Amino acid sequence: MEDLKKAIKEIAEQEIIKVVISNKMSKDFEYNKINFALKEKGNKEYYQIEKFTDKQVFHENIEKDQLEDKMLEFISFYKQLSAWSTTNNFDLKISKKGKVFLGKKKSDNSNLVNKSHNKEKNYILKEGMIIQPLIDLGVFTKEGKVIKSKYDKYKQINRFVEIIDDEIKKNDQKELTILDFGCGKSYLTFVLYYYFVEIKKINVKMIGLDLKKDVIKKCNEIAERYGYENLHFELGDINGFKYNNKVDMVITLHACDTATDYALYNAIKWNSKMIFSVPCCQHEFNHQMKTDTLSILTKYGIVQERVAALMTDAARANLLEAVGYKTQLLEFIDISHSPKNILIRASKGSVSKEKKEKALKEINNLMDQFNFSPTLYNLLKDDNLI
Repeated sequence: MEDLKKAIKEIAEQEIIKVVISNKMSKDFEYNKINFALKEKGNKEYYQIEKFTDKQVFHENIEKDQLEDKMLEFISFYKQLSAWSTTNNFDLKISKKGKVFLGKKKSDNSNLVNKSHNKEKNYILKEGMIIQPLIDLGVFTKEGKVIKSKYDKYKQINRFVEIIDDEIKKNDQKELTILDFGCGKSYLTFVLYYYFVEIKKINVKMIGLDLKKDVIKKCNEIAERYGYENLHFELGDINGFKYNNKVDMVITLHACDTATDYALYNAIKWNSKMIFSVPCCQHEFNHQMKTDTLSILTKYGIVQERVAALMTDAARANLLEAVGYKTQLLEFIDISHSPKNILIRASKGSVSKEKKEKALKEINNLMDQFNFSPTLYNLLKDDNLI
């Protein structure tokens, strides 16, 4: 059994495209053979399992990291397993006495990738590009190749850039002033600067804001090392930050709790054309949440926490609509990687009076039902913006 586990592990450590398990040990076993095929839906890769009986085919989808366990589970009923990775062919056989034989030979199976995927993803940040922030982040090699263990991170970064690119395409932008609140270590900020300047050829001025002095110092040094002349970082609080010039885009990633509300409030005050926000740690509604008629939502702590977080994002989206932004809530990271996977995308546009009034009415109904007092609502109310 240990030899079999070792062989399966060796196979699973490769970038497997396809697996065929066949030659069942007993006629009584239900499935004649079992196939695994690598698939992609949206930004997520997974394996689809096909289990063949005499008359039917049964399908099951599994996560990529479940491949080893699933192969081991099924192989105990069969005598043979064939697998194809991007660079190797594997042929595993089990004798009548239970001895395991694993053959391996080099092979270019790149032609199988297109057959096994639903579609070939055309990323904006392509392999082969020398993008220094991605190299320093450990996503790319120095030659611009994606490091296998960082492929999910590579897809997440591309997904975020794609969401911004969709909005940029709607306008012929020649110049942009961008503020990034809560920039942290800022590798994504550097990647975005590369996207705007090197790919879109837009003249940008980017400012990153964070509370940590050492982080700001390091980020400015990196920007200088990269030669990113129009990217600099400042020390400051989202709540109290003052900027008197035109702002075209505001980005706020994982600003904790009401810090997101202050970032959105500032973006609205600046009349920013575009807002991209990934909220984080929404505690405010969870602490305030009280209701008599829908107490089932507050009965269980984990349900209350998750519902409150979703309500927070819905309220923010409605408030943006109420002040004239076309707003969407998008998934940009698969929930299996992070539950904090909602991105608010808002663009200044023509929002009808009726739609604004409806958005505000829905907010008021939510506030009345659950005893909420949203920070963003209060900030906008105090300034007579709603």
